[in-house]
Amino acid sequence: MSVDAVLTAAEAARTPMRRATPERRAAWLDAVAAALEAASAELTDLAAGETHLPLPRLTGELKRTTFQARLFGQELRSGELLQVRVDPADPDYGMGPRPDLRRTVVPIGPVLVFAASNFPFAFSVFGGDTVSALAAGCPVVVKAHPGHPELSRRTADLVVGALAGAGAPAGAFALIEGVEPSLVALRDPRIKAVGFTGSTKGGRALFDIAASRPEPIPFYGELGSVNPVVVTPAAWAERGAGIVQGWVGSLTLGAGQFCTNPGVILVPDPDGFVNAVDLPVPGRMLTAGLEEGFAEAVRQVGRHPGVRAAVDGPANEQGVHASVLSIDAADVLADPAVLEVEMFGPAGLVVGYASQDELLAVLRRMPGQLTGTIQGHSSGTDPLAVEVADALTETAGRIVYNDWPTGVTVSGAQQHGGPYPATTAPTSTSVGLAAISRFQRPVAFQSAPAALLPVELRDR
Repeated sequence: MSVDAVLTAAEAARTPMRRATPERRAAWLDAVAAALEAASAELTDLAAGETHLPLPRLTGELKRTTFQARLFGQELRSGELLQVRVDPADPDYGMGPRPDLRRTVVPIGPVLVFAASNFPFAFSVFGGDTVSALAAGCPVVVKAHPGHPELSRRTADLVVGALAGAGAPAGAFALIEGVEPSLVALRDPRIKAVGFTGSTKGGRALFDIAASRPEPIPFYGELGSVNPVVVTPAAWAERGAGIVQGWVGSLTLGAGQFCTNPGVILVPDPDGFVNAVDLPVPGRMLTAGLEEGFAEAVRQVGRHPGVRAAVDGPANEQGVHASVLSIDAADVLADPAVLEVEMFGPAGLVVGYASQDELLAVLRRMPGQLTGTIQGHSSGTDPLAVEVADALTETAGRIVYNDWPTGVTVSGAQQHGGPYPATTAPTSTSVGLAAISRFQRPVAFQSAPAALLPVELRDR
């Protein structure tokens, strides 16, 4: 199908999807989850062949993907995802007589989703953006990632078939491929919102297009984050070796190709920290392009004044090796731009700080982040950790204590977002039940008879 035909079908599906009950939308999501599970062996084999990720990782990711769909369906049925507020008429209201007001949300309209490379299930064709948009009642057009085209096509076939079998309108979902078709869709007035996961450069270019349209639209982009970790002196004294081991494990997990990769760690004893680092052979990276981008990012960080090569690990078959670089906090404060470079791969920057004031000064120069992690004393009584948490609240969307940021569970309280450049929309999340609100638009009804009201606003 041409892009125009895809968008025409999506526009035709818009009204029937808006009118579909939460129960019907839940049934659509359940049907797709079941279809993906039934084809799990085929899908994970395809994914392994195209992404080089190990089968256990892919099996777990597919399980997360189907769990996510069913969780949204469950919460649609419970009413948890309907943001309803009723203010009855009140002739004695403080600012004068108040009319009957009833507020709900409606789907924003057809959504364009740019699939990610590093999670071929959870952030791809039927990932969180697609699931939350369908749960909201929006038609979805997915731009496939070129890193796993065959998997994308097969997944899309299963999604289309399952939605049709569950009674969803034609046009509820479609897949497109290629940069130019995606730009055509992005500029088309029938697209009303965008979900994106990828690089800062690419995401910003798309964001600018979305904002410069005659009718600007919301662009929910996840771009870049170095996810700082702070080790307090109390934690270092208590369990320094364990912290080093935990950081290395999180840093190199999945060859470092996680958006929550803890790429910067601030420590009170940088020499002791670096001397304890033991880097493993990294797994294979997803694409040759990512390998090249990773190598260039490491070189870019290394060119900043004060940065030193600290540890290099053994190389894998493609010649990629894990790396640790180091720098003093004073040099960071002289050149804070070093904190802006995301080394998307198995490399991290150790920042040595000499005082609480120096540490907090570095944190205040951090750009927006998805996560900020505190390794504090296990008792929870750590005065510096309190100050660090306060500073991280200004820049990070999720603050982690005595854990590691890689791994983002799907739940009602989850927040996966943060100030720019972590995302283009810091008031939203792309993971968890609150992700649905990105694709919903509030509507209030004033003094309306019951026949005009959506079902959820009617008196019962």
